[in-house]
Amino acid sequence: LVLAFILERAFSAVATSAMAAPPPKLPQRRLGVSGPMVSSVGLGCMSRSLVGAPSEAEAIRILHAALDAGVTFFDTADVYGEGLSEQRVAAFLQRTGATPFVATKCGRFPRPGFPENFGFDVMRTHVLASRERLGVDSLDLVQLHCVPPEQLERGAVFEHLRRLRDEGVLRNWGASVESVAEADRCLQESDCASLQIIFNVLRQTPAVSGLLDRAVDNATAVIVRLPLASGLLSGRMTADRKFADDDHRSYNRDGGAFHVGETFAGLPLDRALRIVDDVGPMLGEKAAMAAASLRWILDHPAVTTVIPGATRAEQVVENCRASAMAPLTAQSHERLRSYWAADVQPFVRGND
Repeated sequence: LVLAFILERAFSAVATSAMAAPPPKLPQRRLGVSGPMVSSVGLGCMSRSLVGAPSEAEAIRILHAALDAGVTFFDTADVYGEGLSEQRVAAFLQRTGATPFVATKCGRFPRPGFPENFGFDVMRTHVLASRERLGVDSLDLVQLHCVPPEQLERGAVFEHLRRLRDEGVLRNWGASVESVAEADRCLQESDCASLQIIFNVLRQTPAVSGLLDRAVDNATAVIVRLPLASGLLSGRMTADRKFADDDHRSYNRDGGAFHVGETFAGLPLDRALRIVDDVGPMLGEKAAMAAASLRWILDHPAVTTVIPGATRAEQVVENCRASAMAPLTAQSHERLRSYWAADVQPFVRGND
């Protein structure tokens, strides 16, 4: 902790000087009907920088950049670094005195694992551990973390979270899901506060299927993860890009470890790169592709917040600039939707 404090002091100045032109303060959107206001661009806290690599210093710079840009929504999970992400976020916020909305998740912690994770006693143990790591009396939001669809159908996991809410362990509960079908099952629960979904220019099913409208009807907040499709929509990825062995873009391209849609939007990489070449001009200048891709998501009023990750503080600044961009034109939206329907959706795996 002493080292982290020193690094925080040292790198806060570096972060400020490295990003001399900070983005405008972020617009706030309400989480559901009666929830708090949160920033339209949040921070996903799963990146390697926040769970151990490359350094604690970079994690501090990223967190500082987010706060400085007006980010008030941080998304983490108990399984990210087996608690390290939660610990780093909590330690940083305690030192700065900031009080953003912090969402976490449960259900995928490796011990004891499936299916024991979905019993009440184990779920309670995991959620209490998150509460301790985050250093709060009551967690802002606990989301089911892509639990198997059969567990959603049984419904017991929803009752477990309600019991924990009644105990005061958490204030709100929601679910991070893989498919529209799973999302619709969660929307059958009227008190589901939020849905976290994969939604981006290359994966438009939540909008086309009407899921976003149904979430609005249920007063359920929509949190968008993987908005840049594992980096594809940064416009900087090339076919010869090398990924570390422990990077899901290396080992999960065909869904060998978890849902295939979590990696490159479910597209084979070679085809995805060709698609991005087509999509880029529809979004605008290639240099601004990432921000324009985020703007496309924010143009959907059902979306509460989008949570891109970052491995560098500068990426946080770039991502937050999307909130200040003008919305895409109706013609651009229609062109991107038509292209997706004809030339992307047929090749997306796990797109149900």
